[in-house]
Amino acid sequence: MSTQRTVVITGSASGIGAATAQLAREQGDRVIGVDLRDADVIADLSTPEGRTQAAEQAVAAADGRIDAVIACAGIAAPIPKTLSINYFGVVELLQALRPTLAESAAPRVVAVSSMASLQPAPAELVEALLAGDEALALERAEAYTSQDQQTAYAVYPASKRALSRWLRRASVTDEWAGAGIPLNAVAPGTVLTPMTKELLATEESRAFVDQSVPMPLNYHQPPESVATLLLFLASPATTHTTGQTVYCDGGADAVLRGDDIWSWNDPQSQR
Repeated sequence: MSTQRTVVITGSASGIGAATAQLAREQGDRVIGVDLRDADVIADLSTPEGRTQAAEQAVAAADGRIDAVIACAGIAAPIPKTLSINYFGVVELLQALRPTLAESAAPRVVAVSSMASLQPAPAELVEALLAGDEALALERAEAYTSQDQQTAYAVYPASKRALSRWLRRASVTDEWAGAGIPLNAVAPGTVLTPMTKELLATEESRAFVDQSVPMPLNYHQPPESVATLLLFLASPATTHTTGQTVYCDGGADAVLRGDDIWSWNDPQSQR
């Protein structure tokens, strides 16, 4: 019996997705890439129609067998569409692929979140996303993206925080845990990809980024550092890890949140 796994990878044409697809093929996986170009499945995940098309074509390309989905597609632009791609483009695609995944002997799902999920995120945007109301989320996003760039940037951390929260919420439900499907995410720091090239082009912009995303361990990271962890979480070895956003960020989470993320549930007198 073949042990080759079939893995659907979104955003496979560039950045983290391309690195993940390459490493997956090198380890013997069959990869079904999904992207706007240069992929097995050409689809626009920013629209409901595109997500439906992507799911149908991915299942067809995989001959009806999918063992893992690794959702890497995403943008960081200060525009409402960021919510559509980063949140609905992940959640709706996963929901559409879930029945096929459930037929695998070792189904796995991993998404790319971001350490930006720890940055300030408007609650009204996050709640609209978690409610599954794309029209309302886009309407609310306009109030931010029509202002200055710093205000407009809020849509990005909102999209990633909502994604991590959805994965955590869904991971323990009958639909996912009950079907034996772990749901996890990897949250990178500053990754050296075409998407961040302009952002890191000047000393001033790098200093701004490094203030927001301090990375004491090995500084800015190559996409392969994220791809390796994504593939581990998508492997059969990951049997009891679910609902987790694993920070692969050079220490940014540890710097920003400090050394105590446990005492939230301690009796008040012991804090």
